[in-house]
Amino acid sequence: MKKVLMLFLFAVLSTYGQNSTEFVLFQGKIANRNSDSIVLSSGRSFKKTIKLNKKGEFKDKIEIPATGLFRFFDGTEGTLLFLKNGYDLKLAMDAKQFDESIVYKGEGAKENNYLAQKALLDEVFQNDLEALLEKDEAIFANSLEKKKSGDLEKLGNAGIDEELASIVKSIIEQESAMLTQYYNQKKKANEMNGKPSPSFSFENHKGGITKLEDFKGKYVYIDVWATWCAPCRAEIPFLKKIEEEFKGKNIEFVSISIDTKKDYEKWKKFVSDKELGGVQLVADNDWNSDFVKAFGINGIPRFILVGPDGNVVYSDAPRPSSEGLSAKLEDLLN
Repeated sequence: MKKVLMLFLFAVLSTYGQNSTEFVLFQGKIANRNSDSIVLSSGRSFKKTIKLNKKGEFKDKIEIPATGLFRFFDGTEGTLLFLKNGYDLKLAMDAKQFDESIVYKGEGAKENNYLAQKALLDEVFQNDLEALLEKDEAIFANSLEKKKSGDLEKLGNAGIDEELASIVKSIIEQESAMLTQYYNQKKKANEMNGKPSPSFSFENHKGGITKLEDFKGKYVYIDVWATWCAPCRAEIPFLKKIEEEFKGKNIEFVSISIDTKKDYEKWKKFVSDKELGGVQLVADNDWNSDFVKAFGINGIPRFILVGPDGNVVYSDAPRPSSEGLSAKLEDLLN
């Protein structure tokens, strides 16, 4: 859950902006860079790669498809940019302290420094979000309303471009609605904890059919994912690390792809090319597979932990990237 708000923001970028051809100047210097280039993108329609020199410096005139929000990546780290025709934006950043060190100067600096500060405040909230989701409904609703009110107050005092202010106000409202929906889904999912898990019988990447019952007597950590899902792919390095950490212990790691039949070969190739570990399965009917519907899964990645007795331990388990997963598994396995 640590990146849930950022992932949500990335998902809605294509909603905003006008169709036009516009130009911005973007330059900067990145200390301790994660990559030899940076990437700007917006939805599926725009992607720009800018090379860094040996000092971590870059400078480019960028033709943007629309005024609005863009994703900015240095390797695996990312943030949001607001770009508008005529902006002359200068960035200084230390990638070892990615969010904390971002400073912009020049035309558009006020807007983008606001976004950088909002990202820091969102991260504080995100760090407490997993625990907050376990609280009763009144506490959760009160905390969410407090954050929403605080965000709107800071936005009102920011004095930023009206176009960005309108976008951010809409996003703040959508964030609140999205988190409320997620809380309700998680609460419903938790009702399955302690009860017998629905079963599955899916094709194994290595051949044959694999059933949940094949793992009786072991814990089973299940990843429901798809090759097209960016947040799912982002969890893969963390999942590999967890698999290695608990190698040889009484737990199996099972990944269930819900790729559609037309993407079957894409799934086969992806698993091989990325050398995915654990048990790799593909669901028989993507989102409409009985196992997927039984857990009420309508968003991925989704992680599930089943106990040696076949009962659900966590119907909505911590992600591999979560700081708490390793400790939870250690407690169960020792």
